[in-house]
Amino acid sequence: MSVLTAPRSTPPHGGAPSETTSLPRRAAILVVVCLAELLVLLDNTVVNVALPSMGVSLGADFAGLQWIVDAYTLTFAGFLLACGHLGDRYGRRRVMMIGLAGVAVMSVGGALATGVGMVVAARAAMGVFAAAVFPATLAILTATFTSPKARGAAIAVWTAMAGFAVAIGPTAGGWLLEHFSWHSVFWMNVPIALAVLAAAALVLPESRTQAHGRLDVPGLVLSLAGIATLVWSIIEGPRNGWLSPITLGALAGAVALLAAFVWREIRAQNPVFDVTLFRNRRFSLPALSITVAYFSMFGFLFLITQYFQGIQEYSPLEFGIRSLPFAAAVLIAAPAATMLALRIGTTAVLIGGFVLLAAGMGLAGQVTVDSPYAGIVLISMILMGLGLAVVQGPATESVMASVTADEAGAGSAVNDTTREIGGALGVAVLGSIVASTYTATVTPLVDRIPDTMMDPQQKEYARQSVLTVLEIRQHDVPSLFSGTKDQLILTMKSAALDGFQIASYATVGLAVLCAIVVAVLLPWRRPEGGSVLLGWMAAPSPDADAGGVPDAPAETEGGVHTADTGAPRPDLERSDP
Repeated sequence: MSVLTAPRSTPPHGGAPSETTSLPRRAAILVVVCLAELLVLLDNTVVNVALPSMGVSLGADFAGLQWIVDAYTLTFAGFLLACGHLGDRYGRRRVMMIGLAGVAVMSVGGALATGVGMVVAARAAMGVFAAAVFPATLAILTATFTSPKARGAAIAVWTAMAGFAVAIGPTAGGWLLEHFSWHSVFWMNVPIALAVLAAAALVLPESRTQAHGRLDVPGLVLSLAGIATLVWSIIEGPRNGWLSPITLGALAGAVALLAAFVWREIRAQNPVFDVTLFRNRRFSLPALSITVAYFSMFGFLFLITQYFQGIQEYSPLEFGIRSLPFAAAVLIAAPAATMLALRIGTTAVLIGGFVLLAAGMGLAGQVTVDSPYAGIVLISMILMGLGLAVVQGPATESVMASVTADEAGAGSAVNDTTREIGGALGVAVLGSIVASTYTATVTPLVDRIPDTMMDPQQKEYARQSVLTVLEIRQHDVPSLFSGTKDQLILTMKSAALDGFQIASYATVGLAVLCAIVVAVLLPWRRPEGGSVLLGWMAAPSPDADAGGVPDAPAETEGGVHTADTGAPRPDLERSDP
C-alpha cells in the first residue's frame, strides 16, 4: 500500500539528480531540456510561414492547408496526457528520446511528401512524437530542481523558451523560404532532433515513478479519445458552424468521454492522472489561467500574422523580424515574474499578467491600415509578450508544485494540454469572429469580379482570408479591372480590421473575467516553504477560501500525510495492488 505525500517530500526516482548535484550538471540538463522544448515549439510555428508556398506547390485548397497545421495540434494535444503518464511510469528520458527520434523520422517523411495527404499524415505523426517529448521536459526539470527557488528559476527559463520559439519560428521560416523551398522547414528538424537526442542520451538522468500494478489502459484510451474529440470539435467549429449538429454532437461526445475518464480515474488503483487534483485551487486555477493566457496569445498571433502579411504585405522574413519584440518581452518577463510570485504570491502576479494581456489586446483592436509599426503595433506586441510571461511562468510553477514527484509527467501533460486547448480555442473562436465579419463584407464584391481577373480558386481564398492580398496584388489583370482590384484589396483589409477589433474586445473581456475569478478564488499568500502541499482532499479552510489566508500547510509523519494536528490522514491513502 502506498500513500500520497507532499510533492517535494517525494524524492526523485531512478537516479534523478537532486539539489546536491553539481551546478554545471544541472545547467547542462536545463539546456538540453530547453532545446527539446524549442524543437517541439519551432515545428509548429515554422510550418505556418510555409503554408502559402505549400499551397502553390501542392495545389492545396484552403481546408487542406489548415489541416497541415491542425493535424499536428490534434494529435499533439490528444497524446500529451497519455505520453506524460507513460514517461512517469517507464522513464521520462526514455519516452523523450523515443519522441525525438520519431520527430526526426517523420520530418524526413514530411520533407519528401509529394501531396497534401502525405504532408498531413507526416504532421499528425510528428504531433504524436512531439507529445512524447514535451511533458518529459518539465517533469525532468521538476525532478532535477527540487527546492522551490531553484524549481521556479528553471521553470522561468523553460517558460521564456516558449516566447523565443514564437519569434524565432517565423524568422527562421522566412529566411528558409527566401533561400530554399518549403521542404526546408521539415529538413531543418532533422539535425536539431538528432543533436538533442544525442545530448539527451549523454546528459539527462532517468527518472520514473515507483508505480506498481497494471497499466490503466482504459484510462489512457479515454483520455486520448476525450481530448482529441474536444480539440477536433474546436478546430472544426468554424468550418462546420458552432451550432451545427456535427459540432454540438462532437462536443457532447467529448464531454461524455472526459466524464467517463474522470469516473474511471477516481476508481482506478493506478490512475493515469489523479483527477481529484482539480479540487486544489492552486492547481486548477493556474491551469485555467494558462488556458486563458494561451487563448489570448494564439488569438493575438493569428490576428497579427494576418495584419503583417495581409494588411501590411510584409514577407515572412519581414514579419518574423518584426515579431522579435514579442519574444524579447517573454524572455525578460518570465524569469522575473516567476521569482516575484515566489516572494509575493501567485495570485497578485497572475492578476497583473491578465491586466497586461487585456491592455495589449485592447490596443491591438485599435490598429488601422495606416498605424505605424513603431507605435500602437509595437506597444501591443510588447504588452502581450509581458502578459503571457507574467501569467505562464507563475501558473506553471504553481501547477507543478501541486503534484507529487511521481506524477510530474502527468502534471506537466495537464499543463501542456491546457495550453493546446487554449490555443486551439483562441484561433478557432477569434478566427470565427474575424471570418464572419470579413466574409460578410468581402464575398459580395468577390462574386462580382469576372473570372478573367480572378480564377475560382483565387476567389475562394480571397473570401476566406486577407492573406491572399499579396497574390492578388501580383496577379496581372486587364487595365479595365485595375480599379476593381484596388477596391477589393482595400475592402479586404478594412473588413479584416473590423473583425480584429471585435475579436480583441472579446479577448479583453475574457482576460478581465479570469483575473476576477483568480482574485476571488485563489489564495493570495503562498504556503510556507514556497510550494503547496497536498492538503487538497481535505475540506478547504473557510478562512483561506474567503479571506485569502493561505491554506494550512500539511505535514508528514513517516511519509504519511497529516493535517494541522499532525494526526495521520488515512483518507489520503491510495491502495495499490
